[in-house]
Amino acid sequence: MANFDWHAERSDLDGIALLDRTPEGEGIDLKAVRLYRLGRVREQMALFGVDAVILSDPINIRYATGARNMQVFCQRNAPSRYLVLTAARSILFEFTGCLHLGQGLETIDDVRPAKTASFVAAGPGIQAREKAWAIEMADLIKELAGKGATVGLERLNAGTAIALKDCGLRIVDAQQPVEMARSVKSSEEMKCVNASLRATETGVARLRDAIRPGMTENELWSVLHQSVIAQNADYCETRLLNAGARTNPWFQETSSNVIGENELIALDTDVVGCHGYYSDFSRTFHSGPGKPTEAQRELYKVAYEQVQSNMDILHAGMSFRDYAERAWDIPEKFYDNRYYLSAHGCGMTGEYPYLYHKGDFPDAGYDGEIVAGMTICVESYIGAAGGCEGVKLEQQVLVTETGIELLSRFPFEEELLR
Repeated sequence: MANFDWHAERSDLDGIALLDRTPEGEGIDLKAVRLYRLGRVREQMALFGVDAVILSDPINIRYATGARNMQVFCQRNAPSRYLVLTAARSILFEFTGCLHLGQGLETIDDVRPAKTASFVAAGPGIQAREKAWAIEMADLIKELAGKGATVGLERLNAGTAIALKDCGLRIVDAQQPVEMARSVKSSEEMKCVNASLRATETGVARLRDAIRPGMTENELWSVLHQSVIAQNADYCETRLLNAGARTNPWFQETSSNVIGENELIALDTDVVGCHGYYSDFSRTFHSGPGKPTEAQRELYKVAYEQVQSNMDILHAGMSFRDYAERAWDIPEKFYDNRYYLSAHGCGMTGEYPYLYHKGDFPDAGYDGEIVAGMTICVESYIGAAGGCEGVKLEQQVLVTETGIELLSRFPFEEELLR
């Protein structure tokens, strides 16, 4: 199969990959951020006995190298670009015509053209394409890490993984070492997180100012999109803005529903923002023009109490089980519609760990330790089963050696807290 590098003869592309030369990167040592993240992945690979990983999730590629290219496209077209990483080498196989985007990064030793091993790219020749892909990868890994190397995989179609195993490699899941690597942030990395949050808060402020009865949920949600994209964000990962009766139950997709007067409007940002970092906080607003009802204020105050109480108990050294045991008890009338998590890790997306409610811990929970450097989103959804409306609130915090630092600074609604 031919490999294309359409720009191989050009000499004017040096430095084109430096997408971090933007206003929101001012004062951040992005080289240090990239090297820290690459070191974290290699450290966890060694800890879990993994000799090499093949990363195809574009978020994990970006975490390990800083290389940014068509994240949403690549999430549904794997493997169209992928990273082979060992203890000593980092080789990015970049999408056709895009090799220049990975060049110049200190985290990448070599950039080569990718072979897209998917049915869309290969059609009926998919099995032959997968076999050729696997042979190329196996030969490279044997050269870099030796015969019988343990190779971590994630987000590959099944045929490529089977073909790799047939080449004599020991295949394991790369999720654990990569997630553990991502879970602890450096102080320089936190500057990226804060830059993303500040940009998202600007977008949410514009959304709040734009609220008018008579506009649709989609129209209102688009205000956030326009603002964050203009500030160099990537995309919103979910469609979670709803009004009125569509705030209960939670997890209804933003729609053409028209916002009425004096309704609650609930939003979860879920913005993959500046430098690829996730801005994840939730707020609930009131559409006006009148004052919130007593029922609306009750929902809001209960959700606020849950978030504040669970933030107060978070600290380094706490086990996930202990957190579940000590977390705020959800009133019975709101329990059936509880949010599926009490809190979760946050970095370039929602990530490890998941912290479950006490009642869900026996079936869904797992133990571990909250450590300094984790960023955690503390969640609340309060709405009675069969109720008219619901409230979604969430705060993003950093776990420190002495407690927590609040990261999300967007204000709560005073009218709803009275």
